[in-house]
Amino acid sequence: MFWTIVGSTAAALTMFSFVPQIIKGFTTKSVKDVSPVTLFQLSSGVSLWVIYGIYLKDYVIIIANIVTLVSLIILLCQYFNYRKTKC
Repeated sequence: MFWTIVGSTAAALTMFSFVPQIIKGFTTKSVKDVSPVTLFQLSSGVSLWVIYGIYLKDYVIIIANIVTLVSLIILLCQYFNYRKTKC
């Protein structure tokens, strides 16, 4: 039971870690402090975690990483939508 709580808490913290950045992007329409390389790298890692969770049939791993991946995709969309184009 204790380890389930630890794992669930870790999953929740990870799942919602990008929500403040997403909210900031929507309110300021600015992504100047966002690194697309980091977002792509983390998205790749999270995608592999989803695959690993599917292999293990571990729904905590699967759901936590799918939610995290969705938030990363939203942030990437913001990056490409709000970035300043260079002439």
